[in-house]
This record gives sequence, structure tokens and C-alpha cells, in this order.
Amino acid sequence: MSSANQQNALNALNQYKKVGLHGGIESASPHRLIQMMFEGALDKIQAAKTHIENNEIAGKGEQISWAISIIDGLRVSLDKSAGGEIAENLDMLYDYMSRRLLEANLHTDVTMLDEVAGLISEIKSAWDVIPPDAAAPQHPTGA
Repeated sequence: MSSANQQNALNALNQYKKVGLHGGIESASPHRLIQMMFEGALDKIQAAKTHIENNEIAGKGEQISWAISIIDGLRVSLDKSAGGEIAENLDMLYDYMSRRLLEANLHTDVTMLDEVAGLISEIKSAWDVIPPDAAAPQHPTGA
């Protein structure tokens, strides 16, 4: 991850940090920061679903907004010049996920939340098998 992209990822995590992150951002590797962002987005989607079950519309919207912010942070951390076609595809997928979350918020649709959570989980599982000490340009996201 280039220093500019690392700074973008750190800036994106500030929102996550404000909502009760369990610590470790300052000492986390770039690889771990991305994992934390995936985990945070999944946590926010799950929290939104809980708010829907409890008919807490404001809480649902807040959690979905945070999930979108985290996904936007993942998107801006992409290094398209180093990540090539894979980074471009992830960029489009992150855009799709953000739009689906907006729709889920508008329509209070748990199915859409589950769809996005499934997509994030798939990307996260691929990211989790990348060795943490691998050089950044070799990562598919360029992050």
C-alpha cells in the first residue's frame, strides 16, 4: 500500500474508530487495516438488521450509513495502477455494494443487506488468505 493509499485507508477508518472499534488501528499493518474494515462493514450490516427487527428506523439508517462509509474507505484505498483489472473490478463491486445498501435503507430490505454481507464475506475470505507480510503491489486490491 502506498503511503497515500495507506493514509486514505486510515482516514476511512476514523469513522469506524469513532463508533467503538476494539482498538489496534495505530499499530495495525495495512493488511490488518483492510481486514478490520471488512469486519466493521459486516458488523454495521448486522447491527442494521437488528435495528430492522426492532423497528428502529433511525438506528438502521445510521448503521447502514456507517457500512457505506467503510465500503467507500475500501474503495478509495484501491491502487488501480498496481491492482490493474482486479482493482477495477473491486471498485465496481464496492460501488454496487454501496448502491445496494442505499436501496436496502430506502426499502428496509434485509435481503439486500444479506446480499452485501455475502459479497463482503467473499472478498474478506480471499483477503484473509493473503499473507500479512506480502508486498502491497502483489495484493489484488493494491491496498
